[in-house]
Amino acid sequence: MCSESPAPVDFSVDLTAHEMQRRAHVLDALGPEWDPVAVLRDEEAAQELLYSGLSEEQRRVYDELVRAGVLPAGRGGRAAS
Repeated sequence: MCSESPAPVDFSVDLTAHEMQRRAHVLDALGPEWDPVAVLRDEEAAQELLYSGLSEEQRRVYDELVRAGVLPAGRGGRAAS
């Protein structure tokens, strides 16, 4: 028996065509009424609402997490609660 390990084999698969087909299926499933701009706007509004009405301690922690880069900046969380 040979005690040497076989040399590694270069193995690659091009999934470009599969990815394009997957994206087409996703867009078909979303339908013609899907409005990505409206979705993004609603998501931003939901983020603002999520972080609104925080207590003083929660606000301190929130601001600390933003400074640390854990939460994205610009989500002021100052929407009316």
